[in-house]
Amino acid sequence: MKKTLIAAAIAGSTLFTSAAMAEDYKIDTEGQHAFIEFKISHLGYSWLYGRFNDFEGSFSYDENAPENASVNVTIDTSSVDTNHAERDKHLRGDDFLSVSDHPTATFKSTKYVPDDDDKGEGTMYGEFTLNGVTKEIAIEVEHVGAGKDPWGGFRRGFEGEVDLTLADYGIDYNLGPTAKEVELTLSIEGIRQ
Repeated sequence: MKKTLIAAAIAGSTLFTSAAMAEDYKIDTEGQHAFIEFKISHLGYSWLYGRFNDFEGSFSYDENAPENASVNVTIDTSSVDTNHAERDKHLRGDDFLSVSDHPTATFKSTKYVPDDDDKGEGTMYGEFTLNGVTKEIAIEVEHVGAGKDPWGGFRRGFEGEVDLTLADYGIDYNLGPTAKEVELTLSIEGIRQ
């Protein structure tokens, strides 16, 4: 019985130590060291670029157990910005983002699968909600780097890309045959808490 209790205590201690090694980060949107950008074909002739200016989120990461990584992001869809006021007004309307009915888009991760080569790359799976529709998506992720910052803190950065089919989120406005998908890029730098 005594051996069983000791083994259980050691196992519990190991689990606690492993869990304690995960670091929590706040995405640095205040210092504007994070971006959510997109691009989509414009009639097949060129690319239209844009971004969401206002969002917030956090992530957790453990270098010794990257498969336990997680991330949560909330986007203010009314902050869409393509550097053209009339187009942005159209994007906020019912043809696209319907921001009056759906003021936020969210991503909540469900699992992370690191690549076998251990180069800081992998796939983050999760539920993405846009325009009131939730779909599971897979974001290809790259670990950019980590280290101390000049202000006494510690930062870590990632970049991810995913292609979204607009019709999956109830957006069927005709932008031409080459504009069925939008490429979303997330570049996030977090401050360790």
